[in-house]
Amino acid sequence: MKDWVIDDENLSLERKSLLPGEGFFFPDSLEARQEEQEAKEELEGAERAVVADPDADGLAATALVREAYGETALIDAGPHDLADALERVVAYSEPGATVFICDLCPDAYEPIATELEVLVEEANEVFWFDHHQWDEAVADAVRALGIELVVGESDEECTADVVARSLDYDFPDYLVELAEVTRDHDLWLREDPRSDDLADYSYWAEPEEYMEVIQEHGAELPTEVEEFLAEQRVEKEALIERAVSRAEMKRIGDWTVGVTYGRCSQNEVAEAMREQGADASVVVKPAGSASIRGTDEFERCHEVARQVNGGGHPKAAGCKPSIYDDMLDYAHHWTTQGAVTKQVILEAFWALKHEDDEAAKAADTADDAEAESGAADELDADE
Repeated sequence: MKDWVIDDENLSLERKSLLPGEGFFFPDSLEARQEEQEAKEELEGAERAVVADPDADGLAATALVREAYGETALIDAGPHDLADALERVVAYSEPGATVFICDLCPDAYEPIATELEVLVEEANEVFWFDHHQWDEAVADAVRALGIELVVGESDEECTADVVARSLDYDFPDYLVELAEVTRDHDLWLREDPRSDDLADYSYWAEPEEYMEVIQEHGAELPTEVEEFLAEQRVEKEALIERAVSRAEMKRIGDWTVGVTYGRCSQNEVAEAMREQGADASVVVKPAGSASIRGTDEFERCHEVARQVNGGGHPKAAGCKPSIYDDMLDYAHHWTTQGAVTKQVILEAFWALKHEDDEAAKAADTADDAEAESGAADELDADE
């Protein structure tokens, strides 16, 4: 396949909106070899390492760790490749290293059990800081290994907040503020305009570039970064507009669910659908994943995501349904603008409604039984 076929620079905005980025077309084996080499170079000789989600929250948490502990290697990872990241830390960092895991929540313990247990044996200390919705059994298993796991309230703190209060260190005010501004975006509070800048910059910049800037400037990004963001946002806004124009509203019980498709910034698209009346929003991406966003009227995004190979928070979650067996499935996904993925996720919303209906029916039955029992007791007393 010719390089120009997947080169974003050759695509119109409309086609770019419908297709995944060029990184999607690189085989996992090639990407894994590249990540392995980069991890080796980063970790060799390291006495401290952080495994973190490379979004604004995970990187802010890493900045706080580096402030408190000094030079620390960064290995970025997501929930689905956490086991690989842990294995690389064991393989390439110094024996007896101190390891931090930030802004990552495993869906289950078993997929990471072997790597995590070996890590605990090899490392001096392992700390885990997060703010997602943890399964109690998974948290118990992690703590049973001797790992210091601190999980903040997902609707009150971001991971950077958790790190800031957990480490015995007097952080400078600008880094405390960095955590606060990061929280504003991560919890979708949207009260500080700087939080969107941090989120966008962490997405467009390489992790170490972002780290260098926030470690020096905190949430007050320098002029050259602001200029860079302004340039990038021209295309970003165009992609948002296209995704919003494709949005459909579906009624599921008492909820209005907005559904759309496209390569875009999901939070802004979800906000636009909320303004159009959506209680919850689903943004299906060309790469096959989807973002689910809620409102005060719908705080069960994580319950929807868990049904389709995902997880997250009450008002923000993500998933990637296990429905892609070959490239024909992806081709169908692109040409139908995510029709199957949309249907699978909407069915997860319907499943929640049916659960609520069954619970309400059971409660009514129990109330009726109690009332009948009370009436019978009254009759017996009269007799």
